[in-house]
Amino acid sequence: MKHRIVVLGAGYAGSHVAGTLARRLSPRDAEITVVNAEPDFVQRLRLHQLAAGQEIDAPPLADVFAGTAVRLRLGRVTGVDPEHRTVAVADAEGGGELGYDTLVYALGSHFAVDGVPGVAEYAFDVSARPSALRLRERLAALDARGGEANVVVVGDGLTGIETATEIAESRPGLSVTLIARGELGARLSAGARAHLRAACDRLRVTVREHTEVEAVEAARVRCADGTVLAADATVWTAGFAVGPLAAAAGLDVTEHGRIVVDRTMRSVSHPDVYAVGDSAYALGDNGLPLPMSCATAGATGMQAVNAIVGRLSGGKIAHAKLAYVANHISLGRRDGILQMVDGEGLAKKTYVGGRRAARIKAGILWMSLWATSNPTFGLPRRSHRVAAAAAGPAGPGTSAGSTASVASVGSTASAGPGTSVGSVAAAGSAEKAVA
Repeated sequence: MKHRIVVLGAGYAGSHVAGTLARRLSPRDAEITVVNAEPDFVQRLRLHQLAAGQEIDAPPLADVFAGTAVRLRLGRVTGVDPEHRTVAVADAEGGGELGYDTLVYALGSHFAVDGVPGVAEYAFDVSARPSALRLRERLAALDARGGEANVVVVGDGLTGIETATEIAESRPGLSVTLIARGELGARLSAGARAHLRAACDRLRVTVREHTEVEAVEAARVRCADGTVLAADATVWTAGFAVGPLAAAAGLDVTEHGRIVVDRTMRSVSHPDVYAVGDSAYALGDNGLPLPMSCATAGATGMQAVNAIVGRLSGGKIAHAKLAYVANHISLGRRDGILQMVDGEGLAKKTYVGGRRAARIKAGILWMSLWATSNPTFGLPRRSHRVAAAAAGPAGPGTSAGSTASVASVGSTASAGPGTSVGSVAAAGSAEKAVA
């Protein structure tokens, strides 16, 4: 029997892990299935552009994994049973169960309501393609009707800054306000903060600093200081959270639901489960938790691949570098900030701004999409055989059910405990897996 690898989620992390594993593990021994709710790859880093009215590529996952032997199962994950090693999937045909021997949990995150009244009912967000399209439709309607229309973006993290500036540049007829809980760009260097303020001024984005939102209503935002802001569209970017599936499954998670992993991205409570990307609570090489980001997705994904290949083949586990070195912020299409950070995650004095930073960010996004669309390009051709002890179902969870497919394994590394990493980015190429 083949060793069944199931990857939950096909974002930056999940797609990378699946494609890399397909190249690094022999298809004679391993079966990889990816489960994803959407049929297309979503460039989450560019959803604020989609919401602002721009077109972004969304390659079909069937094309992404074509020729790799990775099986794609379209459906929504509704439950995980670690004891029986099964995953429950709901789809248009009623769903079913998938059995696994190794599970890669890469379901990502969504926007966090944070208990603020009215957010769930009235706010828009850009954390998923459907919600970004809903905001896109609303902004287009506001722009078309003319007159004064107010857009309030809540949250001054990277997503909030990019969303506010993108909307302001793409739809100059709208009045955009950005609400910051503290000082705008507080985690940036002094020079980068000044650049950010100048960009907001140029794009006519009104910034309200040191402001707490108390409630969101249908046409306004109420602040804790008593200020009431008119809002024809409120965009919530004040935090992200993970879903409840991992906690409900009994995995060891943080208070916020992220799966606690070791240095190899392996669950500390269930050794046949790995977590990557936003779903994983992983410590970087500096001993600090890795932030939710595409860069973290790439690092944790590569580490998980190294660990899975190493353990299944009986080899060594290579340690991927778990470091966060910079923040890339787009300020519309022609401006941006590249802020370098030190080993503690604090801003260095050095930063790059303007068109050069925008080109760097655009290049990173292009490479992420290209790598995802070509998941096996440039990887070593040698496939690892799965050791006899790891091959095939052993124990509970051997019944699969439904026409599901098997997930992804593989990476250029090898083995040994303690190699866990954080999240994964984009992978691959049009080359096909070779046994």
